[in-house]
Amino acid sequence: MLPVIALVGRPNVGKSTLFNRLTRSRDALVADQPGLTRDRQYGIGKIGNRAYLVVDTGGIADEADGIDALMLDQVRQAIDEADHVLFLLDARDGFNPGDEQVADKLRRTGKPILPVVNKSEGIDKDIAIAEFHALGLGEPRSISAAHGQGVVALINDVLETFPAPDADDNDRDDGIKIAFVGRPNVGKSTMVNRMLGEERVITFDRPGTTRDSVFIPFERDGKRYTLIDTAGVRRRSRIDDMVEKFSIIKTLQAIDRSNVVLLVLDAHHEISEQDATLAGHVLDSGRALVVVVNKWDGLESDQRDRIKDELERKVPFLDFAEHRFVSALHGSGVGNLFKSVEKAYANATRNLPTPELTRILEAAVEEHQPPLVHGRRIKLRYAHQGGQNPPIIVIHGNQTESVPKTYVRYLINRFRKVLKLSGTPVRLSFKSSSNPYEGRKNKPTDRKVDKRQRPKKQAKKQKK
Repeated sequence: MLPVIALVGRPNVGKSTLFNRLTRSRDALVADQPGLTRDRQYGIGKIGNRAYLVVDTGGIADEADGIDALMLDQVRQAIDEADHVLFLLDARDGFNPGDEQVADKLRRTGKPILPVVNKSEGIDKDIAIAEFHALGLGEPRSISAAHGQGVVALINDVLETFPAPDADDNDRDDGIKIAFVGRPNVGKSTMVNRMLGEERVITFDRPGTTRDSVFIPFERDGKRYTLIDTAGVRRRSRIDDMVEKFSIIKTLQAIDRSNVVLLVLDAHHEISEQDATLAGHVLDSGRALVVVVNKWDGLESDQRDRIKDELERKVPFLDFAEHRFVSALHGSGVGNLFKSVEKAYANATRNLPTPELTRILEAAVEEHQPPLVHGRRIKLRYAHQGGQNPPIIVIHGNQTESVPKTYVRYLINRFRKVLKLSGTPVRLSFKSSSNPYEGRKNKPTDRKVDKRQRPKKQAKKQKK
């Protein structure tokens, strides 16, 4: 399972900046004022082949009342969920009495705690961490979340405290692992039972019936599958139950362990912010995806048009996924889900030949050139496959670090269209070729020199 790392500390010590750095995102609000983060924020990060979950939290104030008390409760829940806690401190502020109060709270949790001294850029490491030894939480680490200094080494050391992931976990003979995710009461468990053909998991017309992720292996038409029924994900401000608070982490871990995700939506309700957030987590995970709109039976044509319009407006970033409209209760359309799952999984794990990828790249560049950067044209030369599930296409060229996001989307859409990669996200990785003459005053000219003439010229000089 994915290790869970919580970021805690006083307000404005850089927790959200570190969250964005660890997840390579801008999901957490960042500004030079305390109190911006109030709710828990979840994100998936990856270093090499090691993935992890990060939980960002609000700042722990000296006196907690009103909304600060609610924020403190969110922090407690994040610590309960975590396997490891990073206690952020501010090198610019130095040791603060508020840090000691936070440290006292953390000691009582029994969780592994690592003090991390942030904003240490331009400060000698030993000086930055010296006074924080007084917290008695072990050797502090010095980093700069804003500049990335020391962050990779920090997270690598934290991940080494966890068992190494099983490299074959997603390739074992359990068949295709299918995770059912969505808000509570959208019919996930009913859909699982319908696909199994038996009442295997508990269903009840009340949110929160499923408390944990349930893994169910089975066989259909000679093919192996594992269905993963997950707890419904609600808005965190509504999560009060001591058991249910773990459901989000369990669901995100189930997504990571799956091959294909079925995002289940309720046709009788509008697509909410929570649906879009969960869809974003699935996209970040890189898993193949099928969007399933449940409770489709009995809807009028205008209601059906409404939900299709909402899919285009509210989750346009899922346009690569097939949309299936079903009724889990009555079984209509459920059998077709297996076809969509098989297709999405096949596309996510396809082998993509280098010559074909390079031809697609050349055609795309010829039709629409990359922009100029500092008066020089970005050059994209060739492409090859760098990974599967999701497909990763590595593009080599010059100045690739300057390729704008709009052009990246253009290339992704071109590769997806030509290769017919429906059902799976596609990721691009850019590699720049180094210039061997960079920094040299006398660069070679384009004029060709006949080497056979050189001895003659030398001979003439000698005669003179």
